[in-house]
Formats: sequence, structure tokens, C-alpha cells
Amino acid sequence: MDIEILYVDQCPNSDEAGVRVKEALAKVGLVDVAVSYRLLATDDEAAAVPFAGSPTILIDGVDAFPDADRVTDLACRVYRTDEGLKGYPTVDQLAAAIRRRV
Repeated sequence: MDIEILYVDQCPNSDEAGVRVKEALAKVGLVDVAVSYRLLATDDEAAAVPFAGSPTILIDGVDAFPDADRVTDLACRVYRTDEGLKGYPTVDQLAAAIRRRV
């Protein structure tokens, strides 16, 4: 499994998203899966990948939450959670997304 977090400098949530991804991986028993980060610095870079705002979490190249629209500009992303709108998904949401891909 390959997990990559696409992010832009202007949005502060990529680090917390990474922490939560690692917690979710541990929760589903996949502690050996590495998480990588890719900084998107231009609109062209955003257009070249399945980017739906920062942070976008890809599992094997597919958005873990594909209900969001793709964007080609360097934008922040908001996730719907049980705690309201957040800049990153919950650990439980991430664990469910990982289970769907396994």
C-alpha cells in the first residue's frame, strides 16, 4: 500500500493529517506502511494529480475521500467529520478508507 499526502504551503493541516493517517494505519494493523508527502507549488502540479485541496490523502494513487471535487488551484480542503468541518479527516474515517482499499 502506498499512501501519499498532497499539500500546499498555505494550508497548515498536512502534518496533523499525517499523524492521523499513521494512527489509522496502526488501528488497522498496517504499521509498516510508509506515508510520504508531496508539496504542490504550482497550479500545473495540482492539475497533474488527483488533488482536491490540501491535504489530499491518496491511497495507491486514489483519493481516500473521492466525494470531493478535484481542483487545479492551490486550495485548502475541508473534511466533514462527526466533529464538524475540519482541515483533516478523523482517525476513524481514515481507518475506514484504508480498510476499503485493502
